[in-house]
Amino acid sequence: MSATHSAEARRPLQGLLPLWVGVVVYALWFAAGNALLRDPDPYWQIAVGRWILDHHAVPTTDIYSFTMYGQPWISTQWLAQVLYAIAYASAGWTGVVVLAVAALAVTMAVLTRFLDRRLPATATIIFVATALALMTPHLMARPHVLAMPVMVAWVAGLVTAMDRKTAPSFWLLPLMALWANLHGGFVLGLMLIGPIGIDAIWHTPASAQRKMLLRWALFGIAALAASCVTPYGWDSLLASRRILNLGEALALIGEWRPANFDHAGPLELTVLVAFALAVWRGITLPPMRIVLVMGFVFMALSHVRNAEVLALLAPLVLARPLGERIGFLDQPAAPAPSSLRGWLFTGLALCLIAITFVLGSVQRYAPVATGAPAAAVTELRKLNLSRVFNDYDFGGYLIARGVPTFIDGRTELFGTKLMVDHNNASGLMEPDNLFRLLKDYDIEATLLRTQSAATKLLDRVDGWEKVYSDDIATIHLRKPGALHSVAPAVKAN
Repeated sequence: MSATHSAEARRPLQGLLPLWVGVVVYALWFAAGNALLRDPDPYWQIAVGRWILDHHAVPTTDIYSFTMYGQPWISTQWLAQVLYAIAYASAGWTGVVVLAVAALAVTMAVLTRFLDRRLPATATIIFVATALALMTPHLMARPHVLAMPVMVAWVAGLVTAMDRKTAPSFWLLPLMALWANLHGGFVLGLMLIGPIGIDAIWHTPASAQRKMLLRWALFGIAALAASCVTPYGWDSLLASRRILNLGEALALIGEWRPANFDHAGPLELTVLVAFALAVWRGITLPPMRIVLVMGFVFMALSHVRNAEVLALLAPLVLARPLGERIGFLDQPAAPAPSSLRGWLFTGLALCLIAITFVLGSVQRYAPVATGAPAAAVTELRKLNLSRVFNDYDFGGYLIARGVPTFIDGRTELFGTKLMVDHNNASGLMEPDNLFRLLKDYDIEATLLRTQSAATKLLDRVDGWEKVYSDDIATIHLRKPGALHSVAPAVKAN
């Protein structure tokens, strides 16, 4: 009786692991908020969001560059850009950090809630900690972070249906519509319907398989339709395909490069440790779950930015089989909130608000300075030029300052050839490319990193005058009379 009474006394506080995980993740990442701003992309993301709010429309052509001005371009992440623009208008970079960190905290809480019902708390915490380690290199205040809780909730719904050998609820469809407006990664959510549905159908009794197939097929069609509930309709699907078809241009962007086993990073270590555990413990999985996990591993090894897919989605697929193997049965849903739980939620909410205001007032949040050549752009604007050859990483900041770009982070707009040509020119892999691009695009000035090879070359080339330079960026102005060298006389023998 005493034991029973004790269990009943603790029952109101059961199932709170997701809450604690969310609170800890929020507090830790808000304290380290500048790590989320180490990429210059938020500059142009916020600029696009502000344009959408000002014009009450979404962009359909390029208005930010002079190389592709007027060419078709759509933003499949328009809703995330609007949310970031509102956050920035409300509280500056602190608002952007709060929004991104809140999305991350919700993501981890949703993941924890799913795992906590299928695995012991220790295993759940290990999965969550590993997920955070894998995601950290790509955790930045960009649209994909706002889409992560939707992705986890969507796939969790599909996997729950697979675990129960039934069809997913049509109540998931609003999640697909939301995901399609937040980030182009929604295509992955559509692709997962097939293999997950096959597993559910395969394990359904033969007499009910035809009916189950029909239900999954109807759900897939409805999900496809829901993904088109965007201002762009079908074009959102086509835009995602264009990004994946960029070929060698993707290899020029760090987050799109394949995993490198020359060093032991979080991704490499996770893959090796998981393989060792599978061999040691003899872990077995149903065939389609093996296909899913191997697919997530392949995605992460092909492009390091997909480590978050492996980190967040693989645990969802693995949870039920692992839980059954160790004899851990599904836990019932958490009890209805009691007065004690209500007071706890209220207290934690107040603590988080206090942390936000205290850290927000003490700590200065701002994107990394190396991607924001503020002083150089101020000088550049004084020259009133319209055709500037810029460093790729400066593109986002130039958009924010209203300077037309040669190239920027919207890789799908510029295409493979221009991306590769620009990279080879600025890095002098092909020096002739630099002068060809400067001539073909009638470049009036260059804005490149001070330490770049192209900058060092222009310092010594006649016809280009250095008019500004600091530790971050250097401006060279086209000036026919500028001389840097005199060819030595050649004496005839």
